[in-house]
Amino acid sequence: MATPGPEFAATVPARTVPPGPAPPGMVWIPGGEFSMGAADPRSLEHGGHEAMADARPIHRVYVDPLWMDATEVTNEEFARFVKATGYVTVAEKKPTREEFPDAPEENLKAGSVVFTPPSEEIRLDDHYRWWSYVAGASWRRPQGGGSDLRGREKYPVVHVAYEDALAYAQWAGKRLPTEAEWEFAARGGLSGKLYPWGDEPKPGGRWAANIYEGRFPVRGADLGEDGYVGLAPVAQYAANAYGLYDVAGNVWEWVSDWYRPDYYSTLAGSVARNPRGPADSFDPAEPGQPKRVHRGGSYLCTEQYCTRYMLGTRGKGEVRTASNHLGFRCVRSPEGGVGP
Repeated sequence: MATPGPEFAATVPARTVPPGPAPPGMVWIPGGEFSMGAADPRSLEHGGHEAMADARPIHRVYVDPLWMDATEVTNEEFARFVKATGYVTVAEKKPTREEFPDAPEENLKAGSVVFTPPSEEIRLDDHYRWWSYVAGASWRRPQGGGSDLRGREKYPVVHVAYEDALAYAQWAGKRLPTEAEWEFAARGGLSGKLYPWGDEPKPGGRWAANIYEGRFPVRGADLGEDGYVGLAPVAQYAANAYGLYDVAGNVWEWVSDWYRPDYYSTLAGSVARNPRGPADSFDPAEPGQPKRVHRGGSYLCTEQYCTRYMLGTRGKGEVRTASNHLGFRCVRSPEGGVGP
């Protein structure tokens, strides 16, 4: 199989040791220097059709050591936060007239975005064909009214907007990772590999992550060859070399950086130390929407439409928009604080 390209140099982990026992549910990320970004995957088997131009130039970055959640934050963990604080997520609040001045009053209902697959094959040029705003959908009711969390305690929490993830992290004495921290950790010491485990999507003939194997996005088409149709509980696939689960597929994860497609060009030419992202957001496709970076892809990723479960690739999302394939995980600095 073709490899991603010669732009990647070896990862150089820092010679660090954990400062003590791991906080519950967290693993040690040693920090160090690595090549960040992604080569154009279109010529690769299963590479998809996207050039991933916003993941270049590939550049060298150094990040400090830290603790990171081994898994995405789960429903039961988020429920403890809500019980302790009374927190109400964005999806559970009625949208305001200030946010949506042109929306009819009857459309201003609390809810969130839910994957709603069509009954037949469609062109993949408009994602609104398989996403719907569903009144009543929230972290408590992932599919809207009539759904609940029974039996889903170990599933990643979804329908969390950026501010919801931030609020949880602050309550837990943690923070959201930067994009650079997230990628360094997800790579697990490997350099230039397509996935957290190597370059083959099916090592040993078995899927190593929860993605979409059928004809996307047709209703009932997910073949479940990876063991799950739709979302999976956390930690159902092998961890990477640093002990992190589901850094490819399952749910997208919020990170703290604003999104700009040209940001990496400002870092090229020297080793960037602990980059924290651009000062503001800009997405040429939606210039007026403030967006933060997503990482890791989700159970809806497929080479037919989106291969952004590949390491180094980037997603993006409007900060007050949530969905049923978007979650997060947290980090903590070695001394126990939340600063990078």
